[in-house]
Amino acid sequence: MTVLLEVKNLTRIFGSLRAVNGVNFTIREGELVGLIGPNGAGKSTLYNLIAGAIRPTAGAIVLNGMEVTGWKPYRAAKAGVARTFQIPKPYRNLNVIDNVVVSALMHHRSVAEARAAAEGILVDFGLSDYLESPIGVLTVGLLKRLEVARAVALQPRLVLFDEIMAGLTPSEVRSMTSLVASLPGRGITVIWVEHVLYAIMNTVRRIMVMHRGQLIADDAPEKIAKDPTVIKAYFGEEMPVA
Repeated sequence: MTVLLEVKNLTRIFGSLRAVNGVNFTIREGELVGLIGPNGAGKSTLYNLIAGAIRPTAGAIVLNGMEVTGWKPYRAAKAGVARTFQIPKPYRNLNVIDNVVVSALMHHRSVAEARAAAEGILVDFGLSDYLESPIGVLTVGLLKRLEVARAVALQPRLVLFDEIMAGLTPSEVRSMTSLVASLPGRGITVIWVEHVLYAIMNTVRRIMVMHRGQLIADDAPEKIAKDPTVIKAYFGEEMPVA
């Protein structure tokens, strides 16, 4: 598979805190990669760096062979990077489909084309009954689906998911997991931060682990669950993967 994202010695310092400290990794096209770690490990800062929300203190970010270090978020989005947030941030004054239309307009010239694309995505993601609904009627589970739909409407090459299972019921977790697992089939590469560990451990083939700003492990889930360094930093005990 072709390399899509390279992170090279990426560092971000806030005062005396090295929130991200010399992180290196490569993501290939079509991968579905988990990113886990304790609270404060540096995961959100890493996402903010990749998505262009903040600039690194040192290091480089290369997307599809082009260095994008320090790009503004709109340029990163245009280049193919989308992200979601743990707490969904829809446009509250717009209905469901118009929230997705806003994203679709990134690559469609007319509102009609963007609306047709948005409707197709919402149907695929199980939101066909809510196209014209106000945001206020959506449950947490439906808001999370809308968040994913808005990201996919940007036609990203890479999407950064941030705890999209938080607050979901077990049945919603299963449904959302299937949705995430389908995205590489759409040509979308995924990095997925998650604290609902059974969902991520049973879905991805590769997990990266951060602790105190550093990448301390990068391996298959079954090996991550038995890695003494990871267990000490994160789990506290051996983590079952089934």
